[in-house]
Amino acid sequence: MKPFCLLHSALLLLQPNPSLSPSPPSRQVSAMREPRRPLLPLPLPHLLLVSLLSSSAAAPGAGAPPRTGGGGVARSIADMAWPTKCTWLPWPTCGKSHSYTLDTKEAVSAKDVSRKEPISGVIALKASMKYFDADFFNDSKLREMEDGAKEFNVPAFRDNRKLVALENGGLHNPSALVFKSSWSDESKISENKSFQYPHTSSVHRPSKDEDIAFMSIIELGELIRTKQVTSRELTAVFLRRLKRYGPIIESVITITDDLAYKQAKEADDLLEQGKYLGPLHGIPYGLKDIIAVPEYKTTWGSRTFENQILDVEASVYKRLKSTGAVLVAKLVTGSLAYDDIWFGGRTRNPWNIEEFSTGSSAGPAASTSAGSETAGSITYPAARCGVTALRTTFGTVARTGVMSISESLDKLGPFCRSAIDCAVVLDAIRGKDAGDPSSREVAIEDPFHVDIRQLTVGYLDSAEMEVVHVLSAKGVKLVPFKLNYTVQSVQSILNITMDVDMLAHFDNWQREGHDDDYEAQDQWPVELRRARLIPAVDYIQAQRARGKLIREVRESFTVDAFIGNVTDWELVCLGNLVGMPVAVVPTGLKSIKNPPEGGTQRRTTVTTGIYAPPDHDHVALALAMAYQSVTDHHKQRPAIDDLGPGDDIQR
Repeated sequence: MKPFCLLHSALLLLQPNPSLSPSPPSRQVSAMREPRRPLLPLPLPHLLLVSLLSSSAAAPGAGAPPRTGGGGVARSIADMAWPTKCTWLPWPTCGKSHSYTLDTKEAVSAKDVSRKEPISGVIALKASMKYFDADFFNDSKLREMEDGAKEFNVPAFRDNRKLVALENGGLHNPSALVFKSSWSDESKISENKSFQYPHTSSVHRPSKDEDIAFMSIIELGELIRTKQVTSRELTAVFLRRLKRYGPIIESVITITDDLAYKQAKEADDLLEQGKYLGPLHGIPYGLKDIIAVPEYKTTWGSRTFENQILDVEASVYKRLKSTGAVLVAKLVTGSLAYDDIWFGGRTRNPWNIEEFSTGSSAGPAASTSAGSETAGSITYPAARCGVTALRTTFGTVARTGVMSISESLDKLGPFCRSAIDCAVVLDAIRGKDAGDPSSREVAIEDPFHVDIRQLTVGYLDSAEMEVVHVLSAKGVKLVPFKLNYTVQSVQSILNITMDVDMLAHFDNWQREGHDDDYEAQDQWPVELRRARLIPAVDYIQAQRARGKLIREVRESFTVDAFIGNVTDWELVCLGNLVGMPVAVVPTGLKSIKNPPEGGTQRRTTVTTGIYAPPDHDHVALALAMAYQSVTDHHKQRPAIDDLGPGDDIQR
């Protein structure tokens, strides 16, 4: 999963962040999936991502004293109000309901059956039940279960697959079970109003293309509005940079030259006619390659789908196109939105090209663009590559036309130069779409008009204290904070949810043996095979445990927002399960470990997260904007062209 972002900038900005990754737990379960280990000893977890994406690294838990609930009471078949013996008829193809007929032969008691020698099928079933934590059935019940599975379950499974599972990716036939993350009464939500953007005066065109490439959306928009630069000229700048740095960072799958120049010309023509569509008018950006664009490949980063062209216009692409934005590239997603390994290589971190960018939104982060999160695929690569990003409230951005991992976890969000730019992009892409039942018209307030002096913000032990001090100096009330909850199995809830959902979307892919062709055999292939052994009952129990977690987090969320480590795996899992937004904010740079003799320009980024309750993305953005208004960490540029005299890393 499921994370997305817009990007006007060249691929080369970002900052890595090995220091932000959580310490590896004694036992790791993949989820966002934890990103694979980079060249440096950095534990990684996943997403999606993105996000939608998304896969996993565990971090120390942050819960209150653990208390687990669970366990159901097994009812014997004799307790059920079914006839003593039923003969199930095959499922009809006419769409009518299933029926059964009674067998009038004398029923055989469980006691009599248990005296017989178990048949081979029962022996096999008995042996397998331990993997479902259900090895408490006697032979009589196992034989009944075997018969029922053959006569009822398997035919039903096959009929359902024919109806909805022959197409991979989850783009069609969304589930009727819709997750809602809102903590408020939806009947009170009003129609969205556009944000009122700040005006930037006295913006002048720089003489160097690189300086243009690192300008903000607001600044570039002003250059276009005042006709100091045309969209076509701006598009050419970014296409050159994509072609120059894309192969070094391995962040680009498809450069959309023809489409980009066509859309740029349309933007310029509209401006000549006196029609200005807003701050994204004529601005180049990229999309994570799980987002469908007609006539162009949507590869999902997988060699299985390397030549796939979907005749679908993703909702987020449609919305950006309506603002006059210009699509210049489809950017790398890890294969099937898992980590940073794809069919063409592995995406690197522009701040330290010896490292990988981590997370399935690797390309968007390394290029500063659009991505998704399911479990960490926005937060991890943004932190590693040192860009500002927003994991949006679940349901805020419609996922129509986007590869699905988990329909209750996937989210789309922007990777940008600054929090202001993220707000501009969010305003353009938010909103409901009929193709995504989970999408909502969330009435997010205008982040540019939030009075931060009225906010009480908590800070965890893991928070970057510079952020705490800066916000306090700007009038925000800062208090020590801790989320209290009793659910111990936060990570396992996420894994069970994500893996089962993903398998449902790629059932046919696995059955046809394509998992053997997967780029990293220790990632999705392992998780999706394991997911075959998760019973429906225990999937539902995981969702009930998720509901308990959400209620406890809501009760514990006594502040307007809180600051904490953005790559703490417990927080990544918790935030995605609850559906809460987080702004990823660069807070500095530090030297890499074991630098080469003679020095190097490669750096490690330092980043923090600003978390807000669901539907309060504007609060996280307002606080991030306040911090960035008096700091310049987000304006730094990686020295990808000059690593230093002592650095012999091959690019």
